[in-house]
Amino acid sequence: MKRDTNSQCNSEGAYDSLLLVGFGGPTPGCCQRYASCPGEAHCFVEGIVGNAPSNAERVKEVAGHYVKLGGFSPFNELTFKQADALGAALKKQGIDLPIYVGMRNWTPYLHETIEKMVNQGHHNVLAIIMSAYRSKASWERYQNDVADAVKTVGDAQPNIHYLEDLWHLHPGFINAIAERIRAACNGISESRFAKASLVFTAHAIPQIAAKTSPYPEQFHQTASAVAAVLGTDFDIAYQSAPDNPTVPWTEPDINDLIREKGEAGIQEVIVSPIGFLCDHVEVLYDLDLEAKATAEACDMNFIRAGTVGEHSEFINMLANLVCEEIQRER
Repeated sequence: MKRDTNSQCNSEGAYDSLLLVGFGGPTPGCCQRYASCPGEAHCFVEGIVGNAPSNAERVKEVAGHYVKLGGFSPFNELTFKQADALGAALKKQGIDLPIYVGMRNWTPYLHETIEKMVNQGHHNVLAIIMSAYRSKASWERYQNDVADAVKTVGDAQPNIHYLEDLWHLHPGFINAIAERIRAACNGISESRFAKASLVFTAHAIPQIAAKTSPYPEQFHQTASAVAAVLGTDFDIAYQSAPDNPTVPWTEPDINDLIREKGEAGIQEVIVSPIGFLCDHVEVLYDLDLEAKATAEACDMNFIRAGTVGEHSEFINMLANLVCEEIQRER
C-alpha cells in the first residue's frame, strides 16, 4: 500500500513511540573510561574493535581517521536531524508520536534511550533500524543489542516491534539517491555525465557473511534501479574493509576500481555511497579523502554524491512505511 503524504493516518492504540536505531559515532564529551582521556575517537573505536593488545594498531589507525576530520563524527547529529524530519512528516499524516534515537556504539546508547523511554511512559515501541541492506552485522546485531538494552530496565521492559518493510527498492529511496547524484553533477553536460564512470558503494562485509545474507543482492538491486532512473551504466564497489583482513571481504574495493577505470582511460568518476544513510567517517574519510586521492593519482576528476540524509523523498518514504505499519497493527 502506497500512501499519499498528504493523507491522514490514525495512530490511536498502535504504538506509543518510535525508536531509530543507529550505529553511532564519537561526539564531544569524554566517556570517562580512562583517568586520562585518550580522545573520544579512541574510545569509540576501541569499543568496537576491542582493547586487546593485538588490536592496538587498528584502533590507532581508525581513530586517526576521526582525528583528521576534527576528532568527531557528524553521524549522531545527522541521525537526530533525520528523526526531526521524520517527526514533521508524520505529523502531516496525523501521527504525533515521540521519536527517540539510540546508538549501538556511543551515547545515547540504546540502554540509555530505552530507559528514558520507559521512564517517560512508553512501552509499545516501533523501532526502525537505519540500514537499507540486511546482513547479520546490519540487522541481527542491532536487534540483539536492542534486546540486551531492554533487559537492563528490569520488569518495565517495553515491547519492541521492528519496521520489517524492505525499502531498498522503494521509489522514495531510489529517487532520493538519484536526486543526490543529479545535485552533485549540477552543471555537468549530458555528454560529460555519459563519459563518466558512475560507481555505487556500500560497506564491505566478509564474503562468508555475504553468501548467507541478501546484503549484496539488495545493494546491487538499488544500484540498478537508480541507474535506470538516471539512464546510465554503473559499477558497484565496496569500501571501508579492514587492511590485511584474516578472511576475504566483498570486492571490488572502491580504490581498486578507480585505478582500473583510470587505466581504461576514464577521466571522471562519480561515487554514490548508497550503503550509507548519512555522512560519517566511512564517507567523509574513506571516500572524500582516500578515494578522492586515488582518483587524483590516476588523473581523474572525483565527484561524490550526497547520502540521502534528510531528503524529503526518503523521509516521506519512512513516514509512509510507519503509517502502513500502524494501520496493520490496529
